[in-house]
Amino acid sequence: MAVPIAVLDCDLLLYGRGHRTLDRFKLEDVTDEYLVSTYGFPRQFICYLVDLLGATLSRPTQRSRAISPETQILAALGFYTSGSFQTRMGDAIGISQASMSRCVANVTEALVERASQFIHFPKDEATVQTLKEDFYGLAGMPGVLGVVDCTHVAIKAPNAEDLSYVNRKGLHSLNCLMVCDSRGVLLSAETHWPGSLADCTVLEQAALTSQFETGLHKDGWLLGDSSFLLRTWLMTPLHIPETPAEYRYNMAHSATHNVIERTFRTIRSRFRCLDGSKGTLQYSPEKSSHIILACCVLHNISLQHGLDVWSTPATGHMEQSEEEYEQMESVDSEACRVRQELLLTHFS
Repeated sequence: MAVPIAVLDCDLLLYGRGHRTLDRFKLEDVTDEYLVSTYGFPRQFICYLVDLLGATLSRPTQRSRAISPETQILAALGFYTSGSFQTRMGDAIGISQASMSRCVANVTEALVERASQFIHFPKDEATVQTLKEDFYGLAGMPGVLGVVDCTHVAIKAPNAEDLSYVNRKGLHSLNCLMVCDSRGVLLSAETHWPGSLADCTVLEQAALTSQFETGLHKDGWLLGDSSFLLRTWLMTPLHIPETPAEYRYNMAHSATHNVIERTFRTIRSRFRCLDGSKGTLQYSPEKSSHIILACCVLHNISLQHGLDVWSTPATGHMEQSEEEYEQMESVDSEACRVRQELLLTHFS
């Protein structure tokens, strides 16, 4: 008697004796419209991921009937973009819900391994100059290397005793520090910080701060909102602008910094597993952090492929920054001097 596919052992499905794959679903059998509506991405994008991750996902083992890299990627994309392990999606590609979960884990780790390949600041001078010019074109703010902010993603409670992930709203979350360019391409993403940490504390402890403090990124600055401290490499708004120059500075700062808010909305819209509409991420903080980072990698790859994700309607309930935006007073006199010089030189 035939064994129903839904009850086959997921390890046996995934890896398989003799490296033979299970291919009930084939890309060529469905339309582009179906792929976008079901998995969130068009055929060309999915084929690129198969080429990128195929070798990693094709691990030779001694078991039979392995799930192909193509099917693993479809299962993961289905979860990232829908936020659930729905039976109908598993049925569509011929695997069980348990196997879908294992596919998500495999694809997530493969994407995380490649995070530095797709999420990084530009290094050559010509690209850095173009980065600054693109930001300047938005609202006339000079010298900008990126805009920075934090956003919260809800996760399940790790355990009853661990309160480090409880944010100011009383929810368990990860506080994710991100930087993007003028197009919404992520230049930095640190997704592992506990939700109890304030944005300014996250930045203080982040690898991003170390990079800028040690001069890895020179001759420019990030823009951050008033939940961060003013630094020589991080320009924040003036708490109470008084002069015309100060008003112009704040307006240019706000218009430029808005790119990161738009980017957060884009990521939430495309990757519904992060937006809270299907509930919290049902994983440990470490695994949840990896899923968020994997979605960040896919976000950048999608922009590289010309997918206009900013046209996607914003929906869902992705937790935003928990800060009350009270002015963070800087004691850094050099940072105050740099901002004052910027005001006099470009906004007076």
